Amino acid sequence: MTARAWRLGTRGSALARSQSSQVARQLEAATGRPVELVIIHSQGDQDRSTPLDQLGGVGVFTVAIRQALRDGACDVVVHSLKDLPTEVAPDLVLVTPPREDCRDALCSRDGRGLDDLPRGARVGTGSPRRAAQLRALRPDLDVVGLRGNVDTRLARVFGPVADIDAVVLAVAGLTRLGRTDAIAHALDPALMMPAPGQGALAVEARGDAVAADADLAAALAALHDPATGWAVTAERAVLRRLGAGCSAPLGAWARIEEGHLLLSAVVMGLDGRDELRADGDMSLEGATAGDVVELGALGRGGDADVDTTVAAGIGLPSPTDEDESDELLVAEMLGHDVAEALLEAGAAEITGLAGPAAGFRERPA
Repeated sequence: MTARAWRLGTRGSALARSQSSQVARQLEAATGRPVELVIIHSQGDQDRSTPLDQLGGVGVFTVAIRQALRDGACDVVVHSLKDLPTEVAPDLVLVTPPREDCRDALCSRDGRGLDDLPRGARVGTGSPRRAAQLRALRPDLDVVGLRGNVDTRLARVFGPVADIDAVVLAVAGLTRLGRTDAIAHALDPALMMPAPGQGALAVEARGDAVAADADLAAALAALHDPATGWAVTAERAVLRRLGAGCSAPLGAWARIEEGHLLLSAVVMGLDGRDELRADGDMSLEGATAGDVVELGALGRGGDADVDTTVAAGIGLPSPTDEDESDELLVAEMLGHDVAEALLEAGAAEITGLAGPAAGFRERPA
């Protein structure tokens, strides 16, 4: 008897179908069972005209997909991790496949990089984070708001009725769609910091289904990449502690180098004039780690003048959940400390952040 196909829930955009098809192939290879896509329409997909910062906050692309999973309309779902709310969903199991390139890309009509665009060039983005950083790096540019899928945005630059000079998109999305030919300049994440979780996918299933189905549990374990999990946990801990969503000009970038988890985060004013940045470093070896957070306000074009270093030792407790790794605790606490450094320097005043999200586990004293 042939096993029933897995039902994989996804948004209906070309990018969502592409990345979900990639996960489907991995699930098929791990289990030998076929996978069929179930298209789910989210609020963000149905409203293409309202700017993201006015559309209703975190979760506009994920609520309907998670509900379909809980209702049993699908067995697993795939999200772009940066779209997923940071609050823990205790009834769901989440894994992170290996991350794609987290950088942003400038796609320009004549192949020019960011430094080479002429004064007054029109650059499009639907992201307040990208807009703020563009204004900080090139205050002479005309940053234009836009929505739509990748092809729609690229058409504003390369199409027959092109009306802007360049657009900023995620390298990961362009790669998954086979459109890397459009990239003129992959932007250094130290200068154009990505969104927390950018380039990573989240695969979710119901916890009760995973407990009851050994094949599903094994398939999810095969999909999960620990290094990606540590990096995005740190980035999303910054987002959660600050109470920020897609409307906040906030970037975070974590990476692993020589056994250390390095994390950088930036908070900016929407006009790009005020900028606060914090950098943290923790060892992933052992259950305790030293932590150094360096904080600086660059104030490109503004009046900010802060140069502070916060150094602290950290002794992590044993995990309350026996399945939770010490490394994930290190990642979460690093994100917490970097966010605290930003708050102490006045990040909330710059961006009007809401404060920590419900359910956030406070850092131990």
